[in-house]
Amino acid sequence: MLQEARIHRIKALLATFGQVSTERIAQDLGVSRETARRDVLALEAEGRLRRVHGGVVCVVDEGREPPLAVRQAVRAKEKRAIARAAVRLVQPGHTLLIDAGSTTTLLAEELSSMSGLTLVTNGLNVALKLAGAEGGRSANQIILLGGSINAELAATHGDITVAEIHRYHADIAFTSPVGISAQHGATSFEQSEAAIARAMTAQARRVVILADHSKIGQHSRLTYRSLADIDAVITDARARTLPALAEMRAAGAEAVSYTHLTLPTTP
Repeated sequence: MLQEARIHRIKALLATFGQVSTERIAQDLGVSRETARRDVLALEAEGRLRRVHGGVVCVVDEGREPPLAVRQAVRAKEKRAIARAAVRLVQPGHTLLIDAGSTTTLLAEELSSMSGLTLVTNGLNVALKLAGAEGGRSANQIILLGGSINAELAATHGDITVAEIHRYHADIAFTSPVGISAQHGATSFEQSEAAIARAMTAQARRVVILADHSKIGQHSRLTYRSLADIDAVITDARARTLPALAEMRAAGAEAVSYTHLTLPTTP
């Protein structure tokens, strides 16, 4: 992996979680600790992070998710596997609520080959992917929610968007949080994003969370759905060994019927 790609991944980790250990950076990038240390020093020189005992902390926009363009390049294989698994839960005739994000954009690509669906989303990229790459007429009904535009996220948001969501009763809501944990459930950093996800999950018969392994056991500042109210979490194979996953399974089993689908990553 080129240093530029590694730097993007480190920025994404920091923007999402605020503080990351050096060991986690090396593991997530699949590089040696020495390589991770050199990349950390380069980012420190740019003023993007500060080294602390055992790792680094973000000094710019701590706790925020990185821009969508950055997230789309991070853990793409895992996200693709998650999207393909999520499609297995969908049947013709279903109405789906889908929020904006890099994983849900990949889900939209997978769903675009299906027919007979009603797909409601606030994501501009999600809507375009659902419409299909050929520009022809879709075999599904695609509804893009109105509201204010968030250009960075490529999504609509605000009171108008939330009000429109409440017009629909969906079979499944697919959302992708900043983090998910036993204690905090599914969380977001931005109030506007949390409001969208909260409304979507409230209007669906089933709530399905799409979260790659880096989000398991993590949390941000706003809970939009407790673990007890989540029906399924789809993640990738690298989550298998995380202690946080065992905590989530135990907490979910006590509270509600909770499904975790562990998938092999694509080659």
